[in-house]
Amino acid sequence: MILFAVTGLLGSAAAIVAGETPALPRKPAEAEWPEFRGPTRQGHATGGNLPLEWSTTKNVIWKQPVPGAGWSSPVVSGRQVFLTSGIATGSGGPSLRTLCLDRETGALQWDTEVFGPAETTGEQVHDKNSPASPTPIVEGERLYVHFGHNGTAGLDRAGRVLWRQDALRYDPEHGSGGSPILVGDRLVFSGDGRRDPFVVALDKATGEVIWKVPRVADARQKFSFCTALLIAVNGQPQIISPGSGAVSAFDPKDGRELWRVRYGQGYSVVPRPVFAHGLLFIATGFNRPDLLAIRPDGEGDVTDTHIAWRTTKGAPLTPSVVVVGDELYAVNDAGIASCWDAKTGQLHWQERLEGNYSSSPLAAEGRIYFQNERGTTTVIEASREFRKLATNHLEERTLASYAVAGRSFFIRTEKHLYRIGHADGEGR
Repeated sequence: MILFAVTGLLGSAAAIVAGETPALPRKPAEAEWPEFRGPTRQGHATGGNLPLEWSTTKNVIWKQPVPGAGWSSPVVSGRQVFLTSGIATGSGGPSLRTLCLDRETGALQWDTEVFGPAETTGEQVHDKNSPASPTPIVEGERLYVHFGHNGTAGLDRAGRVLWRQDALRYDPEHGSGGSPILVGDRLVFSGDGRRDPFVVALDKATGEVIWKVPRVADARQKFSFCTALLIAVNGQPQIISPGSGAVSAFDPKDGRELWRVRYGQGYSVVPRPVFAHGLLFIATGFNRPDLLAIRPDGEGDVTDTHIAWRTTKGAPLTPSVVVVGDELYAVNDAGIASCWDAKTGQLHWQERLEGNYSSSPLAAEGRIYFQNERGTTTVIEASREFRKLATNHLEERTLASYAVAGRSFFIRTEKHLYRIGHADGEGR
């Protein structure tokens, strides 16, 4: 019964997926960060007493070296922190691995090879990509990891591989990036390579394909790297999946396309959608990014009827956006931070921040945290006026997005994973 399963999944974040913005339940969300952009799937940390300031020495609870290369963001559940990595072997492709660290100490609990070098491809990836960029998902006693065209797997929390799916091969451009999502009993992701892009749902218990549908779009460049978002509109669950040339809503039961909005030749789409105030916020990708606000209650091609507002000024190519109250916040790749009225698109302010940006911003305790590609985080007040509160430096390259659990940040840099929290016993 997929509708029952989907309804159950919406559970604790029902208000967010319905496009509303009331306060979310504080537990278990504040202690868990189960997927890319957290329990709300939209970059909100719901706990309290997070640090405002940190450095390589200040408010560092632990710092753990991470082997290999990967820009997957960490996920946190219970006493475990999970992330993925690819280790070069000198022959064949990389060894694609899943790592588990102890949340309290940072100690490595286990390191499991999911796909070996004889099974993977070692093509050149973009400088801002890696062999392990998609973020894992943890749910109950199961962990799901995804390595794009190299395959997907289900593991238990002891690191044992339960199933692997490596038959969905496609020809990537610059590597892989989009993370999977859970929709009831299925795991959903896109395969947006150089040609024949698709969206697919796997049985999360076995890895078998339940449905696979082609994307329909006119963009010449087919490749994109987006993570979908599950929402509900008038009680109907929709999988919102942007790709090159268009964003589409799919029915979780069978993958049927419910509606679409076209945006021309936009490609290499990265930002995850955000849903608030009954509007979807979508970035349209290269070469000329737009930020669109879309009403998701149509059928068929609604390009000419369901775009509530749009802007090109300050639109991001890589970071996702975040909504707090009535305001929409974003930072583009060049470091221009913006605040709009989410309902109307009225611009409140734009300011230049330090550096270039790839990771997605975080909202917590009336603040917005923006992390640049050199490990510097600018903290501002979530307000219609620009007020900078702090600037924090980790002095190491980072493209991964934040995880937050309890009163701590978990931040992946190029070589390390940090747990940042109040040094005086921050608790859980």
